[in-house]
Amino acid sequence: LPILKKCILALSVLALAAGCALTAPRGKALVAVFSKTGEQYNVGVIQEGNTMIVAKMIAAAAGADLFEIRTVKAYPEGYDETTDVAKKELRAGVRLELAEDKDIGAYDTVFLGYPIWWGEMPMAVFTFLESHDWKGKTVIPFATHEGSGMGRTQESLRKALPDATVLGGLAVRGAVAQNERTQAQQAVTEWLAKLGL
Repeated sequence: LPILKKCILALSVLALAAGCALTAPRGKALVAVFSKTGEQYNVGVIQEGNTMIVAKMIAAAAGADLFEIRTVKAYPEGYDETTDVAKKELRAGVRLELAEDKDIGAYDTVFLGYPIWWGEMPMAVFTFLESHDWKGKTVIPFATHEGSGMGRTQESLRKALPDATVLGGLAVRGAVAQNERTQAQQAVTEWLAKLGL
């Protein structure tokens, strides 16, 4: 009887591990991130974008490559000016020209990072999404914000990428990413652990 109990316990552990493995990202990973420097809400003028800080933490922890999504035309340095431009782009559904692109064919998992602008991803991120075939890929979003969490972006991603698996995202306040990096790192570590990484 004790041997039978041990066998049942071992099989249960294996089944649980197999279940976790199904949700964990597999294969080669990429962190693709749009991030903004200059004047930002609640943190002043910054040299490294809030979202980029989080992206580097994720890339280092997950052993992933890092790619920055950049537009040909730069955004204004000022916060108010940037938000005005972003609102107009969102309303018009603009697709911005990117400074460069990244072939995602070799990647099974893509961590996708962006700031929340008016409850949504910046339009440059939509350009990046629409430039690639996402069939069979796992997309894991993360965002920086100052109160809106992930905004509408989880739903937007699932709508834009019907052939991909979109997992639950991580939302980090920009001020935490910029000024409380130990706390931001802890949030990243705990989130990756839940994903099985």
